[in-house]
Amino acid sequence: MAPERETATRERQPAGATAAGRPRAARLDQPRPPRHRILPEWDPEAFGRLSEKIARFLGTGRFIVWMTVVIIVWVVWNVAAPHHLRFDQYPFIFLTLMLSLQASYAAPLILLAQNRQDDRDRVNLEQDRKQNERSIADTEYLTREIAALRTGLGEVATRDWIRSELQDLMKELDERRRHDGHPGHVVFPAERAERPPGRDTDDR
Repeated sequence: MAPERETATRERQPAGATAAGRPRAARLDQPRPPRHRILPEWDPEAFGRLSEKIARFLGTGRFIVWMTVVIIVWVVWNVAAPHHLRFDQYPFIFLTLMLSLQASYAAPLILLAQNRQDDRDRVNLEQDRKQNERSIADTEYLTREIAALRTGLGEVATRDWIRSELQDLMKELDERRRHDGHPGHVVFPAERAERPPGRDTDDR
């Protein structure tokens, strides 16, 4: 009976009921829908640039002058102004709170700016190291090329060497002529080739 009931149940189900009941997988050819986040989103790069600007301003003399002016005006107003116009009487608790709040925000901003500067310095150092390695490689290559050129020039016949070889050859020919006992002009092979045939002896 059980197989018959299962067959009847399958026949009564519509054709797309099984496919519709399965959970649909995320399609890879479509972007994901945006997620709703509780926390606000921000651009880390823009926030980092803003923190650097604030930290750079906090480290200037202009900020110190303005902060000194604000504190003096604050104290003088709450001491010399009429009683009903004073908003922070002595011992200036609200001023202390504002300065503490300013310091608590300034310290993390300065640290963030320093971290970004350290990252830039690290990247610059890495680039300088690679540039130094390339410079050293180029210097070694040029040194090897110069050494090869010097070696090649040492094997090239120079003018002084050719002149000394010719002088040695002339001395050797003079000694050979004196030894053979044939004074007179020494005929080189090149001169014999230039003479016409049949006139090997000098005309008298």
